[in-house]
Amino acid sequence: MGYLAVDSLSDGVVEKVFVSEGSFVYEWEPLFLIKTANGTIKKVELGASGIVSKVHVTLGERVCTQMTLAVLKEDTRPTGSD
Repeated sequence: MGYLAVDSLSDGVVEKVFVSEGSFVYEWEPLFLIKTANGTIKKVELGASGIVSKVHVTLGERVCTQMTLAVLKEDTRPTGSD
């Protein structure tokens, strides 16, 4: 099992946080919503499943591109979709 950084893909403000430390997430599940300066809402998701080991941001926090929002401990066990 490895650790994966969940990074912001754009500058903006954290509009919604769907995860908390210790929660299990499935691949492509929405983790955060980021509202950009022009009002566009960007969904942050990851192509991996696992347990959220750390959340680095809170609702309303300003973020920038490549900023790590959370860390995921990857679950490498095969699932029905593999």
